[in-house]
Amino acid sequence: MAITFSAGDGGFGVEYPAASQHVTAVGGTSLGVDASNHYIGETAWSGTGSGCSAYEAQPALQTALNLTGCGKRMVADVSADADPNTGAAVYDSVRYSGRSGWFEVGGTSLASPIIAATYVLANNSSGLSSAYPYAHPANLNDITGGSNGTCSVPYLCTAGLGYDGPTGPRLAERH
Repeated sequence: MAITFSAGDGGFGVEYPAASQHVTAVGGTSLGVDASNHYIGETAWSGTGSGCSAYEAQPALQTALNLTGCGKRMVADVSADADPNTGAAVYDSVRYSGRSGWFEVGGTSLASPIIAATYVLANNSSGLSSAYPYAHPANLNDITGGSNGTCSVPYLCTAGLGYDGPTGPRLAERH
């Protein structure tokens, strides 16, 4: 069964359990829409977590990417809208953070259930794992702009062609 975990909302850096190779680590994007609310693109959300685990072994699908600079588990595996400025509208009749009624939410705590729901719609989540995004790259948008900080291995904190830490894989060749 697929298990998704938020990559975190503190910018560049790896958090557990997202670093576990037994889960799908979900990063975040900022969603772009036009005046008619049609999708026009995404960038890496500046708040999403990403990076290279200090402890967890790199899964085979990440090893196969032949990327240098990280010999351990890389975060994230996939991403979805997490920017609180482009997030989901929710209604809460109980006051939350001083607000009630309709308001917008974000964070990778929004992105993670979006991906979990996508897994359910794709195959009722049976047999799905963090390998799914790597095995189906044609079903993913390659996010090529934005970053979540600075780091010594640029693809771990800056979106670009192919795999990157903030948004995950779209497996074009990248080195």
